[in-house]
Amino acid sequence: MALKLGFIHKGFWRLGCLLLLLFGLVLAGYVPPASALTPEQKLVYEVWRIVNRSYLDGTFNHQSWLDVRQNALKGHFANHEAAYTTIQAMLKSLDDPFTRFLDPEKYRSLQVSTSGELTGVGLQITLNPQTGVLEVITPINNSPADRAGLKPRDRILKIEGLSTENLTLDEAAAQMRGSRGSVVTLLIGREGEQDREVILVRDRISLNPVVSDLRLSPQGTKIGYLSLSQFSANAVTELAQAISILEKKGASAYILDLRNNPGGLLQAGIETARLWLDSGTIVYTANRQGIQGTYEAFGPALTTDPLVILVNKGTASASEILAGALQDNHRAQLIGETTFGKGLIQSLFELSDGSGLAVTIAKYETPNHRDINKLGIKPDQIISQPSLNREQIGTKTDTQYQAAVEFLSKNLVIGNW
Repeated sequence: MALKLGFIHKGFWRLGCLLLLLFGLVLAGYVPPASALTPEQKLVYEVWRIVNRSYLDGTFNHQSWLDVRQNALKGHFANHEAAYTTIQAMLKSLDDPFTRFLDPEKYRSLQVSTSGELTGVGLQITLNPQTGVLEVITPINNSPADRAGLKPRDRILKIEGLSTENLTLDEAAAQMRGSRGSVVTLLIGREGEQDREVILVRDRISLNPVVSDLRLSPQGTKIGYLSLSQFSANAVTELAQAISILEKKGASAYILDLRNNPGGLLQAGIETARLWLDSGTIVYTANRQGIQGTYEAFGPALTTDPLVILVNKGTASASEILAGALQDNHRAQLIGETTFGKGLIQSLFELSDGSGLAVTIAKYETPNHRDINKLGIKPDQIISQPSLNREQIGTKTDTQYQAAVEFLSKNLVIGNW
């Protein structure tokens, strides 16, 4: 009997040790082996792991990211849609509108928007990080939204009667996309005006980002005018070609118009800066461990001619990188209004099921270590003006453009370059 009791005591002791071990693993954030996870659980864990490794804020919005994982993997997912819902809830806890999940269809649409054509109303949008309100960064040139007179900082309150209050960026974008010729109604709020409905007819939107022209100032200066509407995949090549053509035509100064340019590809912004700089720092990027990388110009620049950059409150993201780099390196004079103030960098990850994940991985700083996020870049010469239609840009009505022409002509005459 004593032997039997001793065996029972040992059995209980072993069971207790096993339970304590399992309890310790749970406390440590133990995840079952990959072979024990369903495909849906694997997708949730894949997203968690990417955010855990890459996200800018190491506090994860002042919460335990391990606990978030444990809670997310507790549930049973009947299908991928259920997993998507859990992933969206997990990311929502970060309180970052730029870190977001994209189902396979939305992921493909986002890829198209930086490399070719898209069908929709032609709006670059954001969620204001302070108010959570859906806002226009800028309408795309000659798009339905542009022709209807929508402006940067307009608030999109409703889409087809549906409040945007609880919509994500991608949900709002999906609501505004549609087949060519179809109609969408937006309720727009603008500071100092009554809310109004705008009816837009969706169209195919070309993303040709560069417009160039050789112009003659009243003083006889040959000025190369360049308008860059977006940092798409072909922006750098097209801009370089335009500069080369203008150089051959005898341009002795340049105006680079970045007004209402919402940004785009980070690398395109960096490569554009290299077109203008022989040397110098372009931008610093900082992740949660501190300075992560430095991007430098290594020359030679395509031209050393004087340069003015036009900016306004619709100048955002990669445009601010370019403007800040050329301002801090004393390569360009900035004229216009303080820029939008988006200084966060997102990286796009393709997930195992064809969906995507955009994650805020870093912030950027100008060569003088200015943090632009929510602050923007202040021009050297501040000139405010009402929004212009396409026909007025670069004319006598365009006071910012006229100030650039005057600045270049005056400084060339007295040899300040």
